Amino acid sequence: MLSTTLEKALNKQVRIEAESSQIYLSMASWCEVKGYGGMAEFLYGHADEERMHMLKLVKFINERGGHAIVSDLMEPPVDFKDPKTMFQQVLDHEVFVSKSINDLVSITLEEKDYATHNFLQWYVSEQIEEEALARNIIDKLNLISDTKNGYYLFDNDINSLFSQNQIQ
Repeated sequence: MLSTTLEKALNKQVRIEAESSQIYLSMASWCEVKGYGGMAEFLYGHADEERMHMLKLVKFINERGGHAIVSDLMEPPVDFKDPKTMFQQVLDHEVFVSKSINDLVSITLEEKDYATHNFLQWYVSEQIEEEALARNIIDKLNLISDTKNGYYLFDNDINSLFSQNQIQ
């Protein structure tokens, strides 16, 4: 059985994961209308993945005797300066999500809720991968010039560079 404190904190994380999905969906849409089809597909996949992270939390909360709450979401940004700046925002957001997960883990230890602690270890590992992926993308973008030609080449390569097997 989840404590009230932990249930509230997990529901906050449900919202964060849902907002992550919305942010990446907005980024994907921006990429698509700007002609960056490869980046758009990558980000559409990432948006789906974040939604699955949210659903995993919802089911866990409910299975543990809590009540998962689907709340309102902040509206994501709809315009971005350029792909490099946009992917820096991805990294910054993933660092924020990692901190939130770590805060949840701290609560589980304070409350001696080892079942939830064990469940959250998947998210801890996932965030290590998410941050590394975002850093890798930024490293690749730093290798190219900040021109339409450079972004065009990166857009053509992004799906082969970062296959779906790496984005789970």
